[in-house]
Amino acid sequence: MGGGVGQPLGSPVRRGLVVKPVHETAGAVMMLGMSETVADEWSPADNPYAIAVSEAQWWQRTATLAVRRIRADDDDNGDPFFDSRQIDARQLCVALRQLLMAEKLEQIALADLGIDPAVGQALGEARERFEAALPGIKHMRDGLIHFEDWSRGKGIGPQQKRIKAGGTARDVARHFWGFAYDPRADTVTMGPYRIDVGAVEEAAGELAFAIYLAAHEVDKRNTARMRATVAQALTAARIPCGREEAVRVSAGDDGRVWLSFTPGVLPGEPERQALAERVIATLTTSSLRLSGATTLQPAEAVTSLVGGQFLRVEPDPTA
Repeated sequence: MGGGVGQPLGSPVRRGLVVKPVHETAGAVMMLGMSETVADEWSPADNPYAIAVSEAQWWQRTATLAVRRIRADDDDNGDPFFDSRQIDARQLCVALRQLLMAEKLEQIALADLGIDPAVGQALGEARERFEAALPGIKHMRDGLIHFEDWSRGKGIGPQQKRIKAGGTARDVARHFWGFAYDPRADTVTMGPYRIDVGAVEEAAGELAFAIYLAAHEVDKRNTARMRATVAQALTAARIPCGREEAVRVSAGDDGRVWLSFTPGVLPGEPERQALAERVIATLTTSSLRLSGATTLQPAEAVTSLVGGQFLRVEPDPTA
C-alpha cells in the first residue's frame, strides 16, 4: 500500500489477486487532495474499520518481505555474528502477530458500527484458519517482545498457565525459550511452537483479504446511506431523481455515489443550467458537495453537470 497509516491507497493481495481498496467514505480516510484545514481536522478515530485494512496491508507485505529475505541465498548483512535470516525471522513473527491485531480492530469497528454479525463471524473464521496455519504465532511474538518476562518464566498466557500447574519459573522459562530459523526445514521455532515459513504468504494474504472484505461491507452500507440521503434531499426540493428522470443518482462499483444528468431528458442548455443550479443549492443546504477529479466550486460543478459529466457526491467537511 502506497499511503501512510490509515490511508489505504494500494490493494490487498490474495495469492496474486488484486482487488480495489477500501476507499475514503464519509469520514474521508484518504488525505490526498484535501486542504490543510481539512487534513488538520481528520482523525483515524473517524474510520477504524479502514485503519484495520491499512494496517493489515502493511503487515501482510512486511511478512512477505521477511519471507523473501529469509529465503535469499546469501547472508549479506556484513555481521559475522548475527545471521540476517534470524533477524528477519524475528520481524516475520512480529508482522504476523500484527495482522491478528488488525483483525481485532476490524472486529471492534464492525461491532461499533452495527454491521451484520455474519460479517464478523466470517472474519473470525478467517482468523481461525490463519492461526491453524501458523500455530502459536501469537505466543512466539509475545515471547520475543516480552523477553524481560518470558526469560524469567513470568510471561502471561502459556507460561502463567504452567506456573499455576506447579512448574517452577526456571523450568517454565527454559521450556518456552530458544528462538531460531532452521534453513533446512524452513521453519521458525520458539520453545514448543513452530511455524512453516512456506505457509506464511498464503495465510497472511488470506487474512488481509478477509479484513478487506469485512471492511468493504461498511463501505457498501455507507454508500447506500449516502445515496438515500442525496435522493431524499433532491426529492424534498422537488427535483425528481428516478431512473428515467433528468437527474440520476447512482452507486458506482467504486463504492461512491455519482450524480449526473440523464442524456436527452432536458431540451436545451438553459434548462440544464437552471436545474444544475437548483441541484447544487440543494446539496449545499444538505452539507453535501460535488467533486470531479478535484473538489469543485459551485459554479464549476454547475458547468460540469451541464456539460454532461458524472460528479461524485460527498460530505462537505467545511459545512
